[in-house]
Amino acid sequence: MSTYVLIPGAGGQASYWRFVEPELRARGHNVVAVDLPAGDDSAGLEEYADVIVQAIGDRTDLILVAQSMGGFSAPLVCERLKVDLLILLAAMTPKPGESAGEWWAATGQGEAEAAVKQALGQPADGPFDPLFSFLHDVPLDVAVELMAEGEIVQSGTPFAKPWPLTAWPDVPTKFLLARDDRFFPAEFQRRVVKQRLGFQPDEMPGGHLVALARPLELVERLEAYRRK
Repeated sequence: MSTYVLIPGAGGQASYWRFVEPELRARGHNVVAVDLPAGDDSAGLEEYADVIVQAIGDRTDLILVAQSMGGFSAPLVCERLKVDLLILLAAMTPKPGESAGEWWAATGQGEAEAAVKQALGQPADGPFDPLFSFLHDVPLDVAVELMAEGEIVQSGTPFAKPWPLTAWPDVPTKFLLARDDRFFPAEFQRRVVKQRLGFQPDEMPGGHLVALARPLELVERLEAYRRK
């Protein structure tokens, strides 16, 4: 069996994987769901990678699954440990020398998100609405639970410095986009992944928080990657 290392996006909360983790354990896998120091202004991407490596410990047969902003820290772990497979999930795809803060304008994320808003009858320049962008396909009871947990805190420190790698790590890499993602729209992801990683991403239904909206389907997709 494998060790799945589940890396969250902005906010750094391991609880994002609350439905995926038990399903993977039920299939006999070791699972490490990582809490990142998202509220710590002294912690950048290197420190995020430190935390992930420490959480993994001496475990082997590693499959890293990186959600959203986790796409910036997971490849750093691949440079430090032997990783069998890296799976990017609705993720940001870094480019050498580009900071996570620069990524938004460099990729055209804002324009892509605005186009989706307009197509769905929302003002393109309206304020960020987590219900529209993140929770639109999450089951109501789960959405209520998330809202009750309060606002997610994410320091700007990891966005400030250039991504430190000079090339993508020599690790088998898969990209799984969420076809109904309103934050990182599908056509946007197809273009960015092709440009930066050189291959077409795989796709599944769901919005940006697909691990909360479609955990069982996601687990099946992860397991299919593992078996290849």
